Amino acid sequence: MSRRDLLLRHSAWMQGSDSSTVVLSSRVRLARNLEEAPFPHVLSAEDAIKLEQMLSEVLSKVDVEGQKLSYLSLPELTSIEKQVLLEKHLISPALMGHQQGRGVGLIPDHRVAVMVNEEDHLRLQVLLPGGNLRETYKLATDLDDQLEKELDFAHREAHGYLTACPTNVGTGMRASVMVHLPALVITNQVQQVLGALTQLGLAVRGLYGEGSQAYGHIFQVSNQITLGKSEEDIITHIEAVTGQIVEHELQARQTLNKQARISLEDKVWRARGILANARILTSEELMHLLSEDRLGIDLEILPKLKTSFTTLLVDSLPGCLQYMLDQQLDPSERDEQRARFIRNAITS
Repeated sequence: MSRRDLLLRHSAWMQGSDSSTVVLSSRVRLARNLEEAPFPHVLSAEDAIKLEQMLSEVLSKVDVEGQKLSYLSLPELTSIEKQVLLEKHLISPALMGHQQGRGVGLIPDHRVAVMVNEEDHLRLQVLLPGGNLRETYKLATDLDDQLEKELDFAHREAHGYLTACPTNVGTGMRASVMVHLPALVITNQVQQVLGALTQLGLAVRGLYGEGSQAYGHIFQVSNQITLGKSEEDIITHIEAVTGQIVEHELQARQTLNKQARISLEDKVWRARGILANARILTSEELMHLLSEDRLGIDLEILPKLKTSFTTLLVDSLPGCLQYMLDQQLDPSERDEQRARFIRNAITS
């Protein structure tokens, strides 16, 4: 498979899920470091390149349910290709900020992505659609077991896996869910519901992690602490809290449906109308409109679209849109092409 074909593929999590109208995706990341190598932030450029070469060779042998990893070295990618990886949640903003000795391994359906020399030597990521944390965790541990046969990971009996950031020491695991909460935002309850999560040892971030905004009424909820907690504890805790968040969102949707039906119908039909007819759309405006449109679909006010909410959202982002069109566009041209792409998707 060519690099372009690999990057143009729709990631598995973008396909949507029948298991939940609120939980868009589940992700597990495992931080792993090699016993004899310094952490990436103190590696020289030369040593980072050598380590990347060694790790890429190991990753090329990995088999994930019959799929092989393809390795992409960051210095070989264009700025738009790196943006595509970021927009599809396959690399982190932190990895984009580096060049030499950094890269990512992907399987064709993008369920598995392995970052090399980000904050840690390896970041093993599994990203699946819907509320599938346990399946996600199982796939991540299977991958971890394969790599542990080939690599000597830094691990101590008393502390667990050693990581560059002290908050990841222990299991080295960050588990998260991406949730769509338009009704809680519309009814001004979202801060009340999500604000209490920090007291439960959880972090709430926007669509693209730390420092990002919750565009499209999408939030990420993840564990903050790994030391002293087992993987089972972390998964169970996030599952329980996610269940409560989903319940609050569904209750807010019922309230809107009963107490403000005409206003709600007007809001979602206006969103559909703009999406079907607009000639210019910014990324931020599009996310907001798609979110309201998705709410209308979930409440059976609007007819379903052929393409999933998450696919439309990600394909319309600057990097993915330009890569799909195979053109480098200035912002005004992107807004015009984005509107054309959405009109075609809505009316087809």
